[in-house]
Amino acid sequence: MKNSFIMLALLVLGASPAFAQKKTPAKAPAQKAATTGVPAAVLLKGKSVYTQSCLSCHQADGAGVDGLNPPLGKTDYVLGDKTRLINVLLNGLQGQDINGEPYHNVMPSQDYLTDQQMADVLTYVRNSFGNKASVVTVAEVKAVRGAKK
Repeated sequence: MKNSFIMLALLVLGASPAFAQKKTPAKAPAQKAATTGVPAAVLLKGKSVYTQSCLSCHQADGAGVDGLNPPLGKTDYVLGDKTRLINVLLNGLQGQDINGEPYHNVMPSQDYLTDQQMADVLTYVRNSFGNKASVVTVAEVKAVRGAKK
């Protein structure tokens, strides 16, 4: 009986929170900024512009719509020359193959966006949808917009 009492006491003590196995707290997921080198605030602002101005055609995942609106992930237009990409927003685009695929919808000019909004959204696109590329600066957008006039 005495042994049973000791075993019961050990079981009760072992089940108490003081003896419970402690879990290591899960690490918070890393910010995108840590992996891309782009400040998280810039990505958030860019995502906001994307949601308002780009999402309806290029979709939430940036995959576009086959034959109509091109994807934004891992394409030459997005990852290549920044001046060409800025010009797409300023002038629109139509009749161009993207990575060898034809897309038939006309992309209207987005020149109503401010230089800051363009820099933010292009930086967001260049660092989302599987992309990792350098930021687009306001100065770059201003220079291309100025050359257009």
